[in-house]
Amino acid sequence: MSARPAAMLERAAKGTAAFEASVHRLTDPGFTRPSNLPGWSRAHVVAHVARNADALVNLLTWARTGVETPMYASGDQRAREIEEGARRPAEELRAELLAADGRLAAALAALPDERWTATVRTARGREVPVSQVPWLRVREVWVHAVDLNVDAGFDDVPHEVCAALLDDVAAAFRARPDCAPVELRAKDADR
Repeated sequence: MSARPAAMLERAAKGTAAFEASVHRLTDPGFTRPSNLPGWSRAHVVAHVARNADALVNLLTWARTGVETPMYASGDQRAREIEEGARRPAEELRAELLAADGRLAAALAALPDERWTATVRTARGREVPVSQVPWLRVREVWVHAVDLNVDAGFDDVPHEVCAALLDDVAAAFRARPDCAPVELRAKDADR
């Protein structure tokens, strides 16, 4: 049985297409407008999502070769690349997003079945099987499609992705010693 996460790979591809479609609908001047993230323009969000694709390629390279390849060289480098990307002309930034998404798609397709169980480390220091990389991308593209503040809201995010996002957020809060117990319930689900 293959460890290749086929369903999650499909969700990542659909989320990537949705994010790219939102970016495509942006006018060039629209890139400088505020996103839903404090202090970030829409261009910052696009640059961040492009750099995240390349960071995930690094994890896939690590899994494929066995040579440790961190997502980012450093937090400072990550922030610098986002700032530099946000200052690029809109057409250049659009092209860079598509190129980065293409590199990620190629790296996902090229990973041999037997390497999907390899362990890698996220930028936050969590050790995870590389089979989690597609979920990391799903989360990134759908949440940031909403953050773009263009035309997508969480109502546009597939239900199963929203449910998984809620599970992720709940797990993160459960792991924090400073967080009081809380119960989250979806209005339209038996959860």
